[in-house]
Amino acid sequence: MNHASDAPPGPEIAFDQFLAVDIRVGTIVEAEPFPEARRPAYKLTIDFGPVIGRKRSSAQITEHYGLEELVGRQVAAVINFPPRQIGPMRSEVLTLGFPDENGQVVLVQPSQPVPNGGRLF
Repeated sequence: MNHASDAPPGPEIAFDQFLAVDIRVGTIVEAEPFPEARRPAYKLTIDFGPVIGRKRSSAQITEHYGLEELVGRQVAAVINFPPRQIGPMRSEVLTLGFPDENGQVVLVQPSQPVPNGGRLF
C-alpha cells in the first residue's frame, strides 16, 4: 500500500515561491457537520484575527476529531488560494494536516498558543 510518506520530495523551489504561500494560524470558532460532502468532512469557521477575519473551510478530519473538540483549537491554513466550491459550501482557506498511517488527516497546529493571524515562516 502506498502512503504519502513514500512519495519522493517535490522539485526544488525558490524561496520566493515559498513566501508566496500565505500560511496563517487561526482558532476554530465553529464546527458543523457537512453531510453534503462526498467524503466525510466538517464545515469549519476559523478566526484569523482582526486583519484577516473569519474564514470558512471544509476539512476531511472526521476520523480523528469530533465536532465538540474542534472549537477553540488552533490550526494552520493557506489563506491565499482562490475559494473553492465544495458542494453547497464555499471553502475560503485550506486547513493543513498530515496523513496518518491510514491516510487520515491529523491537523497541523502550534505546540503553544500563538496570536491568531500569525504567519508561518
